[in-house]
Amino acid sequence: MLLIIAAHHLNAYLCNKNKMLDLLNQHRTIRKYTGQEIAPELLDSLLETACRASNTGNMQAYSIIITTDNDIKTQLAPAHFNQPMITQAPVVLTFCADFNRFSKWCEQRDANPGYDNFQSFMATAIDTIIAAQTFCIAAESVGLGICYLGTTTYNAKGIIDILNLPYLVVPVTTITVGYPDGPTEQTDRLPMKAVIHKETYKDFSTEDIDRIYFEKENSEFYKQFVFENKKETLAQVFTDIRYSRTNNEFFSDKFLTVLKEQGFLR
Repeated sequence: MLLIIAAHHLNAYLCNKNKMLDLLNQHRTIRKYTGQEIAPELLDSLLETACRASNTGNMQAYSIIITTDNDIKTQLAPAHFNQPMITQAPVVLTFCADFNRFSKWCEQRDANPGYDNFQSFMATAIDTIIAAQTFCIAAESVGLGICYLGTTTYNAKGIIDILNLPYLVVPVTTITVGYPDGPTEQTDRLPMKAVIHKETYKDFSTEDIDRIYFEKENSEFYKQFVFENKKETLAQVFTDIRYSRTNNEFFSDKFLTVLKEQGFLR
């Protein structure tokens, strides 16, 4: 009898495990949403799940700004290069690194906070991203679609002004969420050998690089991508157009200025 019960629990565990793996493996970025609103109770439940995520010292040094107001979405849109998801999605979430709240608690309890530094920013930024990803997994599990916006740190100052973010609060990432408007293709990923190292880091030989990027470089989608951008290789599309040194350095300087103004750099 005990063996039968144990087998039943094992089968139930494997079934639930496979469902979770299937969910994670089916992830797609959703950039178009229906007009269906997200029930406030559902959104609250998903956010509560996000707030159960792991974090440094159980400080929960992050804040999540919910934007559903169309006027505020319109204000936010330029900071995200007017990507249509911002104004189309029923909900826009801005995940912020936040040592403002925790520092005020310390000061009100006769404790001297020391979180106005880069180490503290890194800790809260990591925790913020963990909470954001936990939210995304929870949202996808109930049929919602999400899209990460990497533009948040590019124009953080504008977002700070629009959302009234105080000292020691910096936006780290933005997520649009809503019900998907039709199916979308799943984005490719590199083979596992590209990112997994056993025991220690194994650097890549020329042959390794060729093998790892062979499928991506030879897909019709990326060949067309190269052609449309008038480049010779896919790598050149990234280095010259999508994420150029000039842009990287420009936005780096802007974000470093924000970190100084918000108190995380001196």
